[in-house]
Amino acid sequence: MTKLLLTIPCNFGVEAIVNREIQNLGYEIAKTIDGRVDFYGDELAIARSNIGLRTAERILLKVGEFEAVTFDELFEKTKALPWGDFVPKDAEFPVAKANSVKSTLFSTSDIQAIVKKAVVEKLKLKYKIEWFAETGVRYPIHVFVNKDIFSLYIDTSGNNLHKRGYRENSNIAPIKETLAAAMLDLTPWHWDRILIDPMCGSGTIPIEAALKGLNIAPGIKRNFGAEDWEFIGKDKWDTTREEFKSQEKWDRQFLVQGYDIDPHALRTARENAQLAGVEKYIHFQQRDIRDLQSSDKYGFIVTNPPYGERLEDKESVEILYKEMGVAMSRLATWSYSIITSHLDFESIFGRKADKRRKLYNGMIKTTLYQYFGPKPPKRVQEEISK
Repeated sequence: MTKLLLTIPCNFGVEAIVNREIQNLGYEIAKTIDGRVDFYGDELAIARSNIGLRTAERILLKVGEFEAVTFDELFEKTKALPWGDFVPKDAEFPVAKANSVKSTLFSTSDIQAIVKKAVVEKLKLKYKIEWFAETGVRYPIHVFVNKDIFSLYIDTSGNNLHKRGYRENSNIAPIKETLAAAMLDLTPWHWDRILIDPMCGSGTIPIEAALKGLNIAPGIKRNFGAEDWEFIGKDKWDTTREEFKSQEKWDRQFLVQGYDIDPHALRTARENAQLAGVEKYIHFQQRDIRDLQSSDKYGFIVTNPPYGERLEDKESVEILYKEMGVAMSRLATWSYSIITSHLDFESIFGRKADKRRKLYNGMIKTTLYQYFGPKPPKRVQEEISK
């Protein structure tokens, strides 16, 4: 096994959750910065982190890092990196992505061209050939530049990791699966407690809750870019899937509920739950937020309501938030986690949050407002757990 440095891009605000997930898999954290976590692993770690992490956006293999302020420097230092340790002779190796922030070299198209040329020159030396057909397995190269520090990676994931494979359809403004998973991790919800999303849309939060409750690895049903990479080996992916399959908890008896006023959204949610294989564990129902109620005394609400980003939607969203406040006040012993970008949410909702956490939903700066209800008595907890 080779010691590798792997990098995880993630939503801003969830770095601590990603750290915890990595450590739970048994790996050492190397460095954490805003929106990015580095950790040490081996070839097997590439498979385990891709399949098993709920809040990671991608798993990138870090080939090297250096400072460069001229294109000559960029070329020579890129060429010096060990590309031949990872990229085989027949590989397709596009420079698929480049970002530059506050750097002397800012033209991403020029950066991509120079990096490509340097990698080609290094592989010429490795394989003693002058031309690469690039007809084999894909090894996409990513370049990130921040204040003249270049970080070069090979993307192991392929499609972004929030694409679990179950959400073929979605509503107008869905929350990403990775952010929904992060919201659940930030909520002290456990599978033996009831959870409701009263504005579930296409069902992302209830589905992620069911996957977590059943201990189903989020990437167990999808494929990844690195599955056919020579230096990893197909056996490691097979072993990893067997490992995570053996940890699933299909005997757990619990129920997650998803409500929405839109029947089309609910049809989509049911279809997505079926694709995820968790439809038996989620009860979807058409219900207005004003009719929110439950006979359970202790439970959790986790939801992603409309934000009112467009001016014409602002008034209707504020009416909705007032109705939410009234409805949820009837569940006085419940806990709520509500994400929105609306700056006046608390005053409209009618209650100050017990805790606030800044998160990004895509490019939208949001806040997760958390209201904590009392813990159920020990006897009740024991009955729930049976």
